[in-house]
Amino acid sequence: MIPLQHFLFIGAALFSLGLFAVITRKNAIQILMGIELMLNASILNLVAFSRYDKVDNTGQMFGLFIIVLAAAAVAVALVIIMNLYKRTQNIDPNKANSLRG
Repeated sequence: MIPLQHFLFIGAALFSLGLFAVITRKNAIQILMGIELMLNASILNLVAFSRYDKVDNTGQMFGLFIIVLAAAAVAVALVIIMNLYKRTQNIDPNKANSLRG
């Protein structure tokens, strides 16, 4: 059986890569991909804790809930990005203030 620390190390590495992508990228779609990496890292940690919890499977239920919320958030974010691209022909988040007018 794989120890819990291995799962937590992989989750921390995925979360760090996602955070790095969110901080350093200028493209809105790449920022969304970084956010998805961070959500997947948290899901991995929840399922890993659930595997070692023999009483009930709450970690798996929370993981499924996060997947549903992430899918809804990505759908809304993609609509916003498409609207930004339609107005400015660019998906740079720094130019997002041009949607006010």
